[in-house]
Amino acid sequence: MEDIYSLQITGGSSSRRKCLLGVTITLVEDSLSASEALRLMAVASGSRLRRADRLLTAERHLSLYRPNVVIVDLGLPDGSGLELIEKMARTDRARPGIIALSGGDVDEWGPEARAAGADALMPKPIGSIAIFQTCVLSVLPDRDQRPAKVSSIGSSGALLTQKVKSDDLSHALGLIEAAEAEGDLEGMIYAAQFVTSIAVMLEDRGLQLDARVLMDATDFDGGTQDAVTHLKAQLEERLGRLETAATG
Repeated sequence: MEDIYSLQITGGSSSRRKCLLGVTITLVEDSLSASEALRLMAVASGSRLRRADRLLTAERHLSLYRPNVVIVDLGLPDGSGLELIEKMARTDRARPGIIALSGGDVDEWGPEARAAGADALMPKPIGSIAIFQTCVLSVLPDRDQRPAKVSSIGSSGALLTQKVKSDDLSHALGLIEAAEAEGDLEGMIYAAQFVTSIAVMLEDRGLQLDARVLMDATDFDGGTQDAVTHLKAQLEERLGRLETAATG
């Protein structure tokens, strides 16, 4: 899969009013689960979305294209999304609407994102298409001329395909194993944050709690290793369930 790929908008009920028709969105997000949930919401809204999975590819993309809206996850493999938000907010040319995206308590990360230059905040998981549309519309200059929002299409977790879930869970397991092999605490914390993001999107409370235990660890002592071992086992168990469902 390419680092940036176009998610062309197709399908959707003809009776729906496309309140984001013609809007171009760049999503900077490493999680396939979160990206797929947002893609499905963009599909139903009439917009066009392109995805970058890290800061480097996002900056390359934005040097060539000028989307109407950029949605930036704050936790990325090669740095903080705040860096990109600050860079876009400082540009002299006409800039896109900037939306900061993150899980956890918005009261904790929201003020910092606003200070960096974000025009709006989008907490994960995004529970409905109406929430997504309201947030995107809020950063568009022509929002008052656009049609009304459509109704909710359900929770994001229920919309994700088995392949997307499996890919994200496999990636998370790989991140943990790589950090464990190198004794990389920073890498382990990032892996735990990534698992948390997936768990929230999948509405998997147990996995979210297991990731939180690891995220709160401060070193690779016995307790931390127990948390690592347990979280790996939980990821493998969920991957096994998905494989069984796919073959059964």
